[in-house]
Amino acid sequence: MKHSVRSDQKRAYLMNTLFVLISLFAVLVSLNTGSLKLSPLEVTKTLFGYGDFTSSTVLFDYRLPRILITMLAGIGLGISGAILQGISRNPLADPGILGLHAGAAFGLIVFVTYFHSFENSASLLIPLFTFLGGVVAAILIVGLSYDRYRGTIPIRMILVGIAIAAGFSAITLFLSLRLNEETYTFASRWLVGNVWGRDWVHVLALLPWIVVLAPFTWLKSRTLNILSLGDEVATSLGSSVQKQRILMLAVAVGLSCASVAMAGGIGFIGLVAPHLARRLVGQSYQYSIPLSGLIGLVILVLADTIGRTIFEPNSIPAGVVVSALGAPYFFYLLIKSK
Repeated sequence: MKHSVRSDQKRAYLMNTLFVLISLFAVLVSLNTGSLKLSPLEVTKTLFGYGDFTSSTVLFDYRLPRILITMLAGIGLGISGAILQGISRNPLADPGILGLHAGAAFGLIVFVTYFHSFENSASLLIPLFTFLGGVVAAILIVGLSYDRYRGTIPIRMILVGIAIAAGFSAITLFLSLRLNEETYTFASRWLVGNVWGRDWVHVLALLPWIVVLAPFTWLKSRTLNILSLGDEVATSLGSSVQKQRILMLAVAVGLSCASVAMAGGIGFIGLVAPHLARRLVGQSYQYSIPLSGLIGLVILVLADTIGRTIFEPNSIPAGVVVSALGAPYFFYLLIKSK
C-alpha cells in the first residue's frame, strides 16, 4: 500500500513538473509571436528592462496582460471542471454544460447594460457580476435537482444545467440586442473568448479569485475524494454531503465565472483538463487538481497563440480554437462512456 502511494506521488510530481515546463514553453512561444515579431533575445532584454520603446510597449502593454489573463483563466477553468466532475461523479460535467458559463454571461451583459464599459476601474466589478450570475444559475440547478429524500441528485444536475444554460442564453441574447451597436459588438467578441484588448486592470480583477480559490480547492481535495465515492459512502465516513457539495459548487462557480469574466465563455477546458489529469495521475484529487489547472493553462495559452498567429494579420478568438479542439474530444468521451 505504501509503495503504491509513493508511486502515485512520484508520478504526480513528475507529471506536474513536466507540465510546468510545458507551461513555461507555451508562455515563451506566446511572448515571441504576434503581428510584431520579437526575437527571444529582444523579449529577454525587454523583460529585464533593456528593451527599446517599441518592444517595451508591445510586451508590457499588450502581450503580457493578455498572456497572464489566459494563464489565470486556464487554471480557473481547469480546476472548476475538476470540482464539478467530482461533486457530480460525472466525467462529462463542465462549467459550460452545467450552465455556469451561461449564468456568467448573463451577469456580464447586466454589467454592460448599467456601466457601458469594460475599461478602467469599472472592470474590477466584472468578476463580481459574473459570479452573481453564476450563483443564480447554481441556485437554480441545485434547487431543481434536489430531492427531499435523496438530496441533490448528481445526474439530474447535468440535465437541469443544460436547461438552465439554454434559458440564460436566451435572456442574454435578448438583453444584448438592446445594447448600442458598438457595445454589442465588443461584448459579443468578449463572450466568444476573444482576449484581445485586455490590460493590467483585467489581470488585477481576475488574480485574487484564482490565487485564493485554487489553493483552497487543493486543501479540500480530501473532501472531493470522499464525495466521488458516492453519497452513502461519504455519509458513512462522516462527511456532511450536501453542505460540502454546495460549498465546492460555490468554489467552482467562483473560479469559472471569474475566468469567464476576463477570458469569455471558453468551453471544453473544464471538461478536457480534469479528464486528462486523471488519466495521467489517477483519481486522487490532491494530485489531479494542480495538474488540471496546469493543463487548462497550457490549452488556453496555446489556443490564444494559435488563434492570433495562424491566420495573421486576422485573429481567431481563443474560445473558437478551444471549441474546435474540444468538441471532438467531447464526442470521444461520450462514445467511450456508453
